[in-house]
Amino acid sequence: MGTVRTLSKGQIVIPAGLRKKYRIEPGTEMQIMEYGGIIYLIPPVDDPVRAALGVLPAEPSLAERLLRDRKKEFR
Repeated sequence: MGTVRTLSKGQIVIPAGLRKKYRIEPGTEMQIMEYGGIIYLIPPVDDPVRAALGVLPAEPSLAERLLRDRKKEFR
C-alpha cells in the first residue's frame, strides 16, 4: 500500500501501478464512498455482476444456518 499526499485542491495522485492494474486513464470516472471512517475509490468495471462474484465468503453458509434454525423451530 502506498502513501499519497493531497494537493492544494484536494486532489491525489493514484500510484502508476494501480492506474495500470485498474486501467485508470485521464478522464476515467470513479465512484467514491465513505464508510466507517474509510474513504473508498471504486474504479469502473466492465461487468459489475461478474466483478461481484466471489465477494461474499463461502463459509459460513447463511442458507445452511437458516435451515438449521428453521428445523430447531419445528422441534
